This record gives sequence, structure tokens and C-alpha cells, in this order.
Amino acid sequence: MNYEDAVKLLTCQGKFYIELGLERISKILDILGNPQDKLKCIHVAGTNGKGSVCAIIESVLNEAGIRTGLYTSPHIFEYTERIKISKNDISKIDFAHYVEKICNIADKNNIHLTEFEILTAVMFKYFADNEVEVVVLETGLGGRFDATNVIKSNLCSIITHIDFDHTERLGNTLEQIAFEKAGIIKENCPVITGEGFEIIKDTADKKKSMMIMVSPFEDISNLTLKGLYQQENLALALTAVRYLFREISEDTIQNALKKVQHPSRFQYIAEKNMIIDAAHNPNGIKALRQSLDFYYPADKKRYIFGCLKNKDYKSMLSELFNPEDEIYFYHFNYPNSVKFYELQAACPYPSKEFTTQKFDYSDGKLTVICGSFYMIKELMQKL
Repeated sequence: MNYEDAVKLLTCQGKFYIELGLERISKILDILGNPQDKLKCIHVAGTNGKGSVCAIIESVLNEAGIRTGLYTSPHIFEYTERIKISKNDISKIDFAHYVEKICNIADKNNIHLTEFEILTAVMFKYFADNEVEVVVLETGLGGRFDATNVIKSNLCSIITHIDFDHTERLGNTLEQIAFEKAGIIKENCPVITGEGFEIIKDTADKKKSMMIMVSPFEDISNLTLKGLYQQENLALALTAVRYLFREISEDTIQNALKKVQHPSRFQYIAEKNMIIDAAHNPNGIKALRQSLDFYYPADKKRYIFGCLKNKDYKSMLSELFNPEDEIYFYHFNYPNSVKFYELQAACPYPSKEFTTQKFDYSDGKLTVICGSFYMIKELMQKL
């Protein structure tokens, strides 16, 4: 099996769906010798910000010389982006080898794994085989029944900002969503959060887990990631680092902040005067709008927006745009991508369909691409 074969397998109809639960991932990992039990993990859940928190922690640990594994999702360009050791993506050869191995074992044992479960099993086995010292582990969806939550303990749990997203799976209230996120809290393992939900505190009490509350105040001047919301993410990440790795100096931390890599999060492309941001729910869009108003208050703006049907895109559109904005909607090639006319009907301001327009990037307008992780690769190729 080569890399292209592995991707086809992961995206086939029999694998490419979501089914929360720990039974299937537990079975396959048990056959593999439970590699997750050999790893020390920092486990991160939340609605928004968890990817940035993971990227910051990874950068600091790598700067300190700690062999660090990073597992995130989704990817922007290639599946290999999801699994890194010391900032290096898993090779396409290794990726295909591990995917084939996991799928063969699953088929022989009649275990029907989803795409995310295969990737999670690949990650745990790959990290264990390569003797990673610390794994920075991002949940895929929710927490309690997310495949990453098969770990029995962790160095700490981190719960980032909680808001409405995936309500069809996680619940229709913030308390219900917080309950699902709090599912990553482990017995006698600390939890770090800036969220004051009672269910998080209650879960921490039941698990005898020390709860560390963080205020969203941290100097972001050295952080490569931009956006006002990064102050909260940085506070969470550095609280975890300073608590768990007290030997890491402040100089090392500040040097690491200058090297954090996390593409498509308020990422500025200077030659096109363009912002790429993967904001894909109302809270993320609100944070994007606040950052745009702060960093680019006087710039005229051109938006290219697309999203999935399971998102509250009506709220996203009303939060994002102003009457004077130039607005384009894009129907990208992905299951459940919202069609142009559906977005146009929901938009309070005039809009156009984006196809293959060639923009004059020297016209002084700031071009903003946002709405979905899954749109970015396809759209960037067109631009």
C-alpha cells in the first residue's frame, strides 16, 4: 500500500464517517499491545483554541529538547500533518505502512474502525515505536467518547474555550457540551481550564483531580500566532508547561513562542494582503471578527467564505460581515458543503459566487478566507 492507497482507504464510504465510542479503538489497541499505555500525554479538549494550545506546548517542549509527539486534526493539505515527532510530519511511507497494518488487523478481527479511529491507532503505535517522551494530544470531537480518550491517565488535561458546535452529537446546552469535554479528566491527574462550568469542577472533584483555573492574561508579544483569542490559549498552554516542566527556563519558553507553527489560524500572507483563518463555528467567527477589527480597523475587506451544512452558518454570516464588505461564497468539493445559493439566501448583504475570479491584490483590500478547514486546500490551489 502506498500513501495514495492509504488515503483512498481512509476516505472510502466504509471508513469516512463519525461514530463516537471507545469500544472499537480499545479492541484494536489491545491487539497492538496497548501502545497508549507506554506514553505520557497532555490531553486537550475544547470547542475552539485546542489546536493553538497544542502547537504552543509542542513548540516549548521541542525547544527544551524533549522528544515530543503531536496529534491534531483535521489536516489542511495532507493527512501526514496530523502526526508529528519533533515538528516533523510522519513520512508518507510510514503513514501508509501503519494504516495498512492497522486495517489488516482490524479486518482479521472483524473490528469496524472509522477514519479517525484508524488514525488514532496509527498515532499511538507510531509514537510508542519511536519512543516519544511526551505526546500532546488533541481530541477530535467532544472528549468523553472521543477515540483519544482511550488513555487511562495523563500528565494533565486542558479544557479550552467551550461554545456551541457539533450540538447534534454533544448536546444543545453549554453545560451538556462542557460535560462531554470534561470526560477527558482522569483520576488524580490535574485539569487546567479557564472555563468556570460547574460540571468541570464537579468532575474534577469526583476524579480527585486538582483543578487549575487560568485567567486569560499573558504577554503575546513573542508569539508568532496572531489574534486576540491567542492570549487565552497562551495562558492555558504556559500554565501547563510551567506546572509540569518546572525545569524549563523562561528564556526557553520565550524563544519557543517565536517558533510556533500553526497554519491557517489568523495567518497573514503578505504578498496577497490575505488572512487565512479556519474559524468554522459562530464563536470562532466572532473571535475572527474581533481580531480583524483590532488589527485591521481601517482596511476594506473582501471575504471568501464556505462552510459545512451542520454549522450554524446564519449566525456566522451575521457575525462576520459589514454592509461595505465585498462578499464571495464558495461551494467546495466536500460532503455537506453548503451551496452558494443557500449561503446567499442567508446573507444579510449582497454577495457573489466565487468560481475562478482573479483578484487585484494590490487594490488595498484585505482578503479574508474563512469558514471551514476542509475548504482551505482546495481554495488555495485556485488562488
